[in-house]
Amino acid sequence: MRESELSDAAAAAGLGDARELAALTDVCQAVAGTLTLRSALVRVLEILGRPLQLVRGAVVLINPSGHLHVEATYGVPADRAGARYGLAEGVTARVVESNRPVIVPQVSREPMFRDRLPRSEFDTREVSFVCVPIPIHRKAIGAIALDLPFTRDCDYDHLVRLLRLVALMLGQAVRVERLLDAERQRLIDENTLLREELRERYDFSRIIGTSGPMRQVYEQIARVARANTTVLIRGESGTGKELIAHAIHYSSPRAKKPFVKVSCAALPDSLIESELFGYEKGAFTGAQARKKGRFELAEGGTLFLDEIGEINLSTQVKLLRVLQEREFERLGGTETVKTNVRLIAATNADLETAIAAGTFRADLHYRLDVFTIHVPPLRDRKPDILLLADHFLEKYSLDHGHQVKRVSTPAIDMLMAYHWPGNVRELENAIERAVLVCDGSVVHPHHLPPTLQTAEASGTIADVSLSDAVDAYEKSLIQDALKTARGNASKAAKLLHSTERIISYKVRKLGIDRERFR
Repeated sequence: MRESELSDAAAAAGLGDARELAALTDVCQAVAGTLTLRSALVRVLEILGRPLQLVRGAVVLINPSGHLHVEATYGVPADRAGARYGLAEGVTARVVESNRPVIVPQVSREPMFRDRLPRSEFDTREVSFVCVPIPIHRKAIGAIALDLPFTRDCDYDHLVRLLRLVALMLGQAVRVERLLDAERQRLIDENTLLREELRERYDFSRIIGTSGPMRQVYEQIARVARANTTVLIRGESGTGKELIAHAIHYSSPRAKKPFVKVSCAALPDSLIESELFGYEKGAFTGAQARKKGRFELAEGGTLFLDEIGEINLSTQVKLLRVLQEREFERLGGTETVKTNVRLIAATNADLETAIAAGTFRADLHYRLDVFTIHVPPLRDRKPDILLLADHFLEKYSLDHGHQVKRVSTPAIDMLMAYHWPGNVRELENAIERAVLVCDGSVVHPHHLPPTLQTAEASGTIADVSLSDAVDAYEKSLIQDALKTARGNASKAAKLLHSTERIISYKVRKLGIDRERFR
């Protein structure tokens, strides 16, 4: 509607141009500036109530169940404000169903109104009823229903045009609100799904290993997870300390709250304090607004400080206060911030040596060392190597689209003989490389990294004789076949398209122990 048409409609409805434009401006501001849709609808009815001298008014919308629900009222008793109407009932329902306005100049002469309302409603004053649909994409999703004092000279057509403009504004407000609700629900659902995936992924029962040292770790995780105790995880680099921290968090009552990780070694000394505790506007050059630190981001959840032995002494002092008092101040601020965060720290450093050298505070160590979990190095859990290798083989075969099924027996022997200074991380990298270079379905010794290659295990050194190389290759093939056949020479012979006599001869010649495959 153009401004000239709006003015004509306002004048015809008995309102002055200035008052009408002011009312529409207020409607626009109410729709755009009110925080909730319901409060915006109430405000719009109040704005219309003054210039139109409303007796009653209501905004109704179709709810998800398909009924008309009164979302906002004006001049209606509280006990009738939340009424619901079926789409086949009432004049308002007809307006929504037909997407056309309805005008009843004198309610007392309309049978539908006269039959439904008490007689006293018409004895006191005569009213007119105007109902206009609220559209979204030309489809009615609700209506504005108004009772006005009856006047014989009212131009209802122009009044309807005026209300249609208001209804159009409300339709856009409803549309935006529903889009926001849908997006909000999508994010909630997505967040819930991701949290469940994280819980499943980091559940400590999914940590791989059945060796004695790992069973002790599982027992410790189960004991400490349900408490709020500070945990210190110690172990060499690559042993899976972060995985242990995740397992503790997602097995604890804080599982639905944030898990925030800070790699202390990756942050320079000048930044680590502001990253942990946040800063106020103007705390330093470039601090143009307040920023929350990791402690605030982890509120109610768990903060994981990886490589805690790398933090500087000044930050250690502030961290000690957080552990003791459960409060801190942002960098450059004076406001005390309370915190409810569980702290899990991890280190591969020798903290006792650091304390003796004066680079780590003894009192902070005592505060951290409430419940310590020692993660064993891979060389101390050799029975887990095959389980881990199979897990990584399956993972990277899927990731890289390769059909690698298993690791050959000679390759397993090489894995078991290696000392693994890089622990599980090094094993994972070795298996990923083997999957990438493997051109068949079995990982053989020559597919493993050069650091694992030895003359005894792989027979691949430059000065090996032809007969030794052939023997090594035959031994690898026969061991693989016996492994598949569970030590049965007859079945192994069939797999190799040979005879049991030849395979038994080769087993004796090459010194293969069949019993280990049974």
